[in-house]
Amino acid sequence: MVRNKDQSVGHFHVPIRRCSAEELHDTLGGLERVGAGRLGLRLAGLLRELLRTGGLPAGTLMPPSRSVAETFGVSRGVVVTAYEQLLAEGFLIARQGAGTRVADSVTAATPAAMPSLPPPMARPGLPDLGGFPRARWLAAYRHVLMTMSSADFGYGDPRGHQQLRAELAVYLRRTRGAVIEPERVVVVNGVAEGLALLADVVAATGRPRIAVEDPASPGARELMARRGLAVVGVPVDDEGIVVDAIPEPGRLGAILLTPAHQYPTGVILSPARRRALIELAREHVVLLVEDDYDGAFRYARDPVGCLQGLAPDVTVLLGSVSKTLAPALRLGWLVAPRAWQEQLVARRVVTSLAGQAMDELAFAHLLLTGGYDIHVRQMRRRYHKRRMHLVAELDAAEPEVVVRGDASGLHLLAELPPRVGEHTVLSSLRLNGFDVQGLAECRVACPPDAPGGLVIGYAALSPGSITRLVSVLSQAMG
Repeated sequence: MVRNKDQSVGHFHVPIRRCSAEELHDTLGGLERVGAGRLGLRLAGLLRELLRTGGLPAGTLMPPSRSVAETFGVSRGVVVTAYEQLLAEGFLIARQGAGTRVADSVTAATPAAMPSLPPPMARPGLPDLGGFPRARWLAAYRHVLMTMSSADFGYGDPRGHQQLRAELAVYLRRTRGAVIEPERVVVVNGVAEGLALLADVVAATGRPRIAVEDPASPGARELMARRGLAVVGVPVDDEGIVVDAIPEPGRLGAILLTPAHQYPTGVILSPARRRALIELAREHVVLLVEDDYDGAFRYARDPVGCLQGLAPDVTVLLGSVSKTLAPALRLGWLVAPRAWQEQLVARRVVTSLAGQAMDELAFAHLLLTGGYDIHVRQMRRRYHKRRMHLVAELDAAEPEVVVRGDASGLHLLAELPPRVGEHTVLSSLRLNGFDVQGLAECRVACPPDAPGGLVIGYAALSPGSITRLVSVLSQAMG
């Protein structure tokens, strides 16, 4: 849209890029009438975007304000206002006798490529988002907006709204067997924020080492490492974390574990291991960090109570609604021993000045009225059916594949036979839109003879998707 004309400068000919008013009009189109006194800002905005996207390269000579005004059918003052705005912002420069030009510092912005998000099908830990209780949540929100005080719109308590902390204390005592009082609860933006707060506090103790289950969630391991902790893997067997294999417990600051439904193997921490772990923590002054992963969803029997209920003096309990309601809510909780409470709250004041009062109060209303319990029971039945469907199809199509772990949670571990390469099956599934995780990705240390496996999230899979997943898996196994 610009044209060049040579201008003699000494012995050289320097090309001048010129833009005419007509070309500018063809590019921008007409000016929408947005009210008196605002056309100049409207024109400035259109020109600014054109400059940012490279439509007017650096050095381009802008058309005179009078000709632009005539072409666009506006007063000259509108164009002068637009030019002055862009001059003030540094997009244009003006010199006496040389006209108005695009500044040399203006370069076209290259749009950043949007990251391609993995498909959600079969992603471990993803609930059925279509099952979100919209009507109940909307009713709770309406109730909150009608009843919350003006003070509730402020920064509030860094631990979270008192009403939610009170309801959570009742709920966690009743359903998880936790030892908990409202003042001990800290509402966080999901388990990830809770882990980040804990990592920072552990790192400051002088023992910046944390033991994790092996295998475990790669995301949790990476988070710990990024917060400055040295991560040590501890093997897991059919009874959970092998306590006797924890290296140098006296040098550890914390141990991170998922006792209710170990991720990704699905085993439940046995009573004997729970006792041994508590003894170790008390003897060596090690903090136990309990991610209550999938604690609400157990199908064959009643849910196992949390570890924190046995040892509240050495255990932090972490939980969230990401699996029971939706990850987008970013609502979680952290219950720490009294010795750690003050440091964690002080750290949260720095990172989160205010909570999400309306979401917190809406969730508190669901807890108080029983709506949350009803929803969890409904989803528990739905997820149980999908798990049974997946297990039955795997057993019928590929009896060599062994399903490991307890009938709990939103995922299962499908162990592959030695003849089948994990990477081959994983690649085929992902090419067909299934975001399945490989067992090797979860291992801290991966022995050469370690069995391959697939961590399959089934909660969000329809019956047809389950059938297609098993078909793809079967074809890849040959």
